[in-house]
Amino acid sequence: MSSNDITHGGFTGNPGANLPALRGHNTALVLGLLRAAGEEGVSRLELAAQTGLTPQAVSKITARLRAEGLAAEAGRRASTGGKPATVLRLVPGARHAVGLHLDRDELTAVLADLAGDAVAVRRAPLAFEAGAEQVLATAAREVAALRAAAGGPLVLGAGVACPGPLDHTTGVLHRVTGAPRWDGFPLRDALAERLGLPVALDKDTNAAALGLAQGIRAGAGSFGYLHLGTGLGAGLVLGGSLYRGPRTGAGEFGHQVVQLDGPLCGCGRRGCIEALCLAAMARGDLPGAAHALGVGAANLVELLDIDRVLLGGRTVLENPDAFLTGVAQALAAQARLRGRTGPGPAAAVPVALAPGG
Repeated sequence: MSSNDITHGGFTGNPGANLPALRGHNTALVLGLLRAAGEEGVSRLELAAQTGLTPQAVSKITARLRAEGLAAEAGRRASTGGKPATVLRLVPGARHAVGLHLDRDELTAVLADLAGDAVAVRRAPLAFEAGAEQVLATAAREVAALRAAAGGPLVLGAGVACPGPLDHTTGVLHRVTGAPRWDGFPLRDALAERLGLPVALDKDTNAAALGLAQGIRAGAGSFGYLHLGTGLGAGLVLGGSLYRGPRTGAGEFGHQVVQLDGPLCGCGRRGCIEALCLAAMARGDLPGAAHALGVGAANLVELLDIDRVLLGGRTVLENPDAFLTGVAQALAAQARLRGRTGPGPAAAVPVALAPGG
């Protein structure tokens, strides 16, 4: 199937599936390097050196990408004695993708280009705990409105982030806290059928951490992304790669018990950090919520020895200074207890807002 086999503005067939220019691991590597190079572009020889592919293989791949309109020439490198090398760049507007964030009370739909930049954004109220039909209908309506307004480029697929726990390999949700009717529901396949698009599904905190990890080379760097909004969760990047765990259940950060006789949590236990944070926010105790989040962050650092902590989520972004201060104080107190008071690696683990919110 080529791009000419697909109706540009509508939902004929399975838009974007099996495009020759997007098929295969090697092509994905080349596309990733073109995206990372930006407007400056990259030569075929540089692509071969960075991917380990032969120059002939790179030439075939880039020829397909150019034929599909995904890559274009961006000038020539200055000659160093031989023939000047042609530079190629990604054409961001050649294709679009849909991003959906299904929060507990709001759906955010984004149309993005190949560089990951938002072309259009829509938001709509959502009652996630109400179950599948309302969520599917809202998602279909908002995605259709995005595509109708944008027109033009093919939409390759949809990336969907929602509360967990879930199995991202099968696209099936498990027992989401406060929304038990989702347990066992095949959300990925249901959305793919409703939208007429290929769908990738992941937990919202994992999706955020995966985005934040772009640019970190494999085997380097570790961080915990803590997301406080209508709930509390984490995304873990260890050794430069997102860590989901063997059952894709890692990152249920909010449900670690830190107060045995604490407030009842939606998960059924008492004294979870999520329950403490949300209860503090409900009574207007912002420092208390920040302190509870800091205690959890310190536990995470103690357990995994991560390099940094990143904070995000609606509640954090509404009160960034308070949460940064509370978490930083908890991490500094932990460092003092462990005798880590010097510069560099001996200092407390740093905390910052996640770029992009």
